[in-house]
Amino acid sequence: MTLPDTSGQPMLTFPEAEKSPLSIRAKALVFIDPRSQQLRQTLERLAPLPLPVLVRGETGTGKELLARHIHKASGRAGLFVSVNCGALSPNHAEAELFGYTAGTYASAAGRTGWFGSANGGTLYLDEIGDLPQSLQAKFLAALENHEVTRVGAGHSTPVDVRLVAASSIDLAQAVAAGKFNERLYRYLREGDLELPALRDRPGDILPLAEYFLGVYSQRLGLAVPVFSDQAQARLAEHPWPGNTRELENVVHFALLVSRGDIIGPEHLNVPQPRALPLRQCLEREIDTCGPDGQAALRQLIEEALARLH
Repeated sequence: MTLPDTSGQPMLTFPEAEKSPLSIRAKALVFIDPRSQQLRQTLERLAPLPLPVLVRGETGTGKELLARHIHKASGRAGLFVSVNCGALSPNHAEAELFGYTAGTYASAAGRTGWFGSANGGTLYLDEIGDLPQSLQAKFLAALENHEVTRVGAGHSTPVDVRLVAASSIDLAQAVAAGKFNERLYRYLREGDLELPALRDRPGDILPLAEYFLGVYSQRLGLAVPVFSDQAQARLAEHPWPGNTRELENVVHFALLVSRGDIIGPEHLNVPQPRALPLRQCLEREIDTCGPDGQAALRQLIEEALARLH
């Protein structure tokens, strides 16, 4: 069984996605919507450059997918090392990042740390805003000087690491609040990449939904159903606050509860769209008219509404 065609457009996916169906991260990204195509152009321009990259975007949009593609397209021979800053140990974050020498901790051999593991490759820091403030200046120095000093060591060790960082918060506001190092922020902004929310890339919604439908149908040994026109409309109008991650969960649920070869809107676990008030609907219609017709149409609508009341 083959996965759905995405109109010849490139798609980024995790190679191990099938092995981790419960992963909380977004596992696919397409470049079909015009905003996504612009993103792809910026991505391809930044990937081969020796610059740090800051990927900005909401949770669940696929920031790590972009980071992995940057590493692959950069031609760097080393590993892609992914670190969630929020998961760093409060007491041992420095040792986790920079490593430590043998004997520094009881019955512990020395470790190279995440920097050492990414030597010659790419270090990806997810939610870099959660990097402890006490380490931010030292982290920047390691990047600028291309060397780290392991905990317990009396000398520095050269490293060749490219940084790709991601954040779902506005780091500029964190800088203004005194919660993030301004120099580190300026360093990150050398290569800036914004990944729009899924609701702002409507052209990507249906191709992604069809991709996930194919993935889960294949995994469950089912024939691949199709979305009805009404289901497609419901997918398009939902705001997707959880982005691609939410879309994947909705499609998986729909496949499990539907019967036959059609998925309808009743199978989609998303809230019913709220009906707009009559006046708001009419105002939308007015906006579609030319300037000459708007005043006349508004007057007619006001007269009609007055008669209704």
